[in-house]
Amino acid sequence: MARLITALEAGGPESLALLEALHPHAGDGYVIGVTGPPGSGKSTLVGRLTGLYRAQGREVGVLAVDPTSPYTGGAVLGDRVRMQAHALDRGVFLRSLATRGASGGLPRVIGSAVRALDAAGLDPVLIETAGVGQTELAVMEAADTIVVVLVPESGDAVQMLKAGLLEIADVFVVNKADREGAEALAADLEAVLGLVESEADRRPPVLLTEALHGRGVERVLEAVEEHRERQEDASRLAERRRARRRREFLDAVHDGLLSMLERQGESGDAMSEALSRVERGEVDPQVAASALLRDGTLLAPPGT
Repeated sequence: MARLITALEAGGPESLALLEALHPHAGDGYVIGVTGPPGSGKSTLVGRLTGLYRAQGREVGVLAVDPTSPYTGGAVLGDRVRMQAHALDRGVFLRSLATRGASGGLPRVIGSAVRALDAAGLDPVLIETAGVGQTELAVMEAADTIVVVLVPESGDAVQMLKAGLLEIADVFVVNKADREGAEALAADLEAVLGLVESEADRRPPVLLTEALHGRGVERVLEAVEEHRERQEDASRLAERRRARRRREFLDAVHDGLLSMLERQGESGDAMSEALSRVERGEVDPQVAASALLRDGTLLAPPGT
């Protein structure tokens, strides 16, 4: 499995062949995304949830994402250090992934890695995002249930509303509940959620936990399972997965077109000529791009 995910990260023809072979065997596993600011206890919570699922006899996949340095390109893949309790458990597969510069807290390969674990029969698959800040909303397009983990130091509920976290969360967890301000934050969240128009069964619960000591984590697992059942009963899970596949397809098309355009920019054709004019300051970048799109030469094969 480790070699398979490495091959998927590398991309290229081998990756596509692997994805084609995996496709008929994937699609049934449930994906849980765990996101939140750095230091909120995401890794500890994921470790505790993994233990509870293992107690049910389920085999679990964990994808832990760490940010890539914009200076060195490296990443400290340290989440495995925090999950030593499962290091020797053959019923748990834990893989660290680097963001590789992707915005939103998740690397592009995350969908492919999820399908690999799913095809291997791991259910659920837990994704822990990089925790790079309040903008990592890409998890919304990768998971069936999203758990947003906060701590009293995370800021007020109004700021979270601005950040979009209220829109993506299916379950709120106020972790480190033994700290001052935890109950006040939970109350503020409940108050703000009461102002947001939504169906009663779609309002996310706000739970208090002390993941380090295992307190309240069972209720988080129950909330995740309740959310799964509500989605299945209302056919929302199928629609969520359709939207996920659609977004991944469009992202792949976008990446492929961008790569193609970058190659054309070096090939001496219309794209390269327009780029040179933009770089010299002879034409506005937006005007030059619009002209290329209008005349249809942008995606024409070289020499045509």
